[in-house]
This record gives sequence, C-alpha cells and structure tokens, in this order.
Amino acid sequence: MNGWVLLLLAIVSEVIGSTGLKATQGFSKLGPSVVVVVGYASAFYFLSLALKTIPLNTAYAVWSGLGTALIAVLGWLVLKEPMNLPIALGIGLIIVGVVVLNLASRP
Repeated sequence: MNGWVLLLLAIVSEVIGSTGLKATQGFSKLGPSVVVVVGYASAFYFLSLALKTIPLNTAYAVWSGLGTALIAVLGWLVLKEPMNLPIALGIGLIIVGVVVLNLASRP
C-alpha cells in the first residue's frame, strides 16, 4: 500500500482517538476508552508502516501537523470550542508548514 495512504490512515486514526478522549471522562467510560485505545494503536501501526517509504522527519511533521489542525477544526465544529482569527491563522500556518516541508523534502 502507498506510504501516503498509510500516513493518511494514521492521521485519521489519531484524530479519532484524540476526539474520543474527552468522552472517556478520565477513562471512566468503557466505550469511548476503547475507541481511544484502538484509535491510537491504529495510528502508530499505520505510521510505522508509512515509515517504510516516507522519511521520519516528513512523516512525523505531516502526521502531527495535520492531526493538530484537524483536531482544532473538529473541536470547533463538534465540541463547540472557541475559534477566532488567531486560532484560524495558526491552523493555516500549520498546514502551510506541512506543505513546505513536504515540498522541500522531495529530491
């Protein structure tokens, strides 16, 4: 499977795990806790597979950057967390940084 597809699966898995964290209520709720553990385990599994073809510095920057941006947007849309211009600008800068890193790491 393509390394970038595996990295995308890792990002989606991490976002699912992170999104479920609040619902665990300190890991006192079984269902959401299982979602978090499976999400994070899947994320690391897919990331490890992606690292077979994508350099670590690129894969980790994309994984953490896009994951952070997606969590911030989901927090705003789903959890009704605050969103303002500085936060939106920061998310945009994360995405721009991931793109620049990706372009700069190509031979």
